[in-house]
Amino acid sequence: MLNLSEIKTGKKIVIDGEPFVVIFDQHSKMGRAGAVLRTKLRNLRTGAILNKTFQGNDKVEPAEIQSKEAQYLYQSDEIFYFMDNEAYEQFELSGKIIGKGASFLKEGAIVNILYFEGQAINIDLPIKVDLAVTEAPPSIKGNTADGGSKQVTLETGAKVSVPLFIETGDIIRVNTQTGQYVERAGKNGKGEF
Repeated sequence: MLNLSEIKTGKKIVIDGEPFVVIFDQHSKMGRAGAVLRTKLRNLRTGAILNKTFQGNDKVEPAEIQSKEAQYLYQSDEIFYFMDNEAYEQFELSGKIIGKGASFLKEGAIVNILYFEGQAINIDLPIKVDLAVTEAPPSIKGNTADGGSKQVTLETGAKVSVPLFIETGDIIRVNTQTGQYVERAGKNGKGEF
């Protein structure tokens, strides 16, 4: 069992038989009242967000989550199809469960699939992925009125705000948790500058 000090962002726990991941935690102590932990949890099966407050000596059960590599195959409507790299079996997950990380899934990408009680429940994307820019408006010299950034479209269809020097064909690194541009990883479809 985990006590208050062990419940941190990224920790996977079980509440009422459902697996959750802690996406926000804030510890506070109110005088004589004792320690309080305010958390925001995301259900790994449904993607639903739950706000939960834990008191002084509350304890929670850690979630026993297994992880296996799988290859992302394709998307049909809101369903994403994967293939287990060991058993070569195909399975599917809903886009609602995967959440905003779905917009950074590239066909053929290797991802970690999270299993709870033997059932595939979600994916664990790498924090940063490299994607090609398929559409970028031209940069106009001196056009910095909007802070020196522009919207581009990536090979997965995701739209990201990037610096003005990014062009169509560039490979950029994107943070999958925030959806923000990190750096240019290559120029014009190559892994070099």
